[in-house]
Amino acid sequence: MVSEYIEEYIEKIRDTRVYDVARRTPLDEAVTLSARLSNRVLLKREDLQSVFSFKLRGSYNKIAGLSSGERERGVIAASAGNHAQGVALAGNKLGIRTVIVMPRTTPRIKVDAVCRLHAETILFGDTYDQACEYALQLASQEGLVFIHPYDDPEVIAGQGTIGIEIDEQHPGEVDAVFVPVGGGGLIAGVGVYLKYCRPQTRIIGVEPEDAPKLHEAMQAGKRVTLARAGLFADGVAVRCIGKETFRLAREVVDEVVLVTTDEICAAIKDNFDDTRSLAEPAGALAVAGLKKYVAHNKPVGRTLVAIVSGANINFDRLKHIVERYEIGENTESLFAVTIPEQPGSFLEFCRLIGVRHTVTEFNYRYSGASDARVFVGLQFEDAEKEKQVVIRTLEDAGYGVLDISDNEMAKLHLRHMVGGRVAQMEDERLLRFQFPERPGALLGFLESMQRHWNISLFHYRNHGAAYGRVLAGIQVPDRELDDLKIFLDKVGYRYFEESDNPAYRLFLR
Repeated sequence: MVSEYIEEYIEKIRDTRVYDVARRTPLDEAVTLSARLSNRVLLKREDLQSVFSFKLRGSYNKIAGLSSGERERGVIAASAGNHAQGVALAGNKLGIRTVIVMPRTTPRIKVDAVCRLHAETILFGDTYDQACEYALQLASQEGLVFIHPYDDPEVIAGQGTIGIEIDEQHPGEVDAVFVPVGGGGLIAGVGVYLKYCRPQTRIIGVEPEDAPKLHEAMQAGKRVTLARAGLFADGVAVRCIGKETFRLAREVVDEVVLVTTDEICAAIKDNFDDTRSLAEPAGALAVAGLKKYVAHNKPVGRTLVAIVSGANINFDRLKHIVERYEIGENTESLFAVTIPEQPGSFLEFCRLIGVRHTVTEFNYRYSGASDARVFVGLQFEDAEKEKQVVIRTLEDAGYGVLDISDNEMAKLHLRHMVGGRVAQMEDERLLRFQFPERPGALLGFLESMQRHWNISLFHYRNHGAAYGRVLAGIQVPDRELDDLKIFLDKVGYRYFEESDNPAYRLFLR
């Protein structure tokens, strides 16, 4: 039985005004992916909207429904990207004063996009939460109407128009629809409409493993606030599902699939292969979830829909995505191999690998008289099956082999640092950090550190996200480990202890 408030949402969705600014995006078949997965995969192309994201639907529907008095007051929103552009577009279209508060860490491409839509742009804080708090403060001080990115019935209804289009564009049976989940506005709106029209269609949410707010809430039966949300898929980096969106999700969502960063990168590649367009990480989330669902449940001949929710990707993130997608696609594995330090050992090693496997990466530097450490990447048709054969072959030849395909420190840092081993490095503690991408982050870190502690290793990487990746070695005596903990807590940057990482021991220590 459909509850009364669900029927109210159906009316809201059907009465929206989103097509003043939004286009009816196509539902395209992903021919290559369909053939590979033995199912018909359809992509709902929200990346083709004028702001390259579905967000303009909900933003416009909310703002278009404001009273004349509210329009005169103007609107304000906090966002690090797609919601900001949707609100700015709506405000520009309707001639309303629009203020957008964005974190200082927001990539320039997104700030510029909002400015082009003539919104007043304010950069404040280092996180969305700080920007949102300031936006609410300004709303109170100046009487501006705050436009929530997801937890608002009118925003949810606007996003729900995607459900109308899926229903009309594919009158045949749809077995499952995969929806990326941030605050929940998209899955609430689409899920409500499709469950009303097609009760047998499964509504499946997809979240990154490091931002599972809906998954945790469904498990607990109540909203859960995560300690932190991973930032790779920044468009869904929300710590708590919305109150109204969770109320609806509990009614209409059948399950939630969690995916890794590498699986998201592989999905970006899959989307590109079929559409020649580049989805942002959050935009490819549904495709990643669809692939994982098929791998786990083994359906054949089904019709599966994935919503490609956005394409606002920084160009400088592509290098990181290319590095990671083959592991996510299960076609590349990374190994640390110990070989004899003697003439001909490289040749023998390559012969053992054989001509069937492409070497994607090979890093080596002399580090001692007896053994050599090699960081090697190998490409496979199916890594899970083939890599075990390679490991056995190398071990049978007397080589030490460590599979580091899932070693985050190795993938982020070590592959760029091979050759830096030091024979004697007393009291070195290896720590992996997430530094906020803002001026003074490193300086603040160094100024807070004990003057007599020595930085013995430092490697920094940024792939266009709000946080840079840092690997640091700090020489701290055992008697001062409590002081190290106090220092780390004071700095406040997220960190991971890597001193016992076996790849560190092989290559850097």
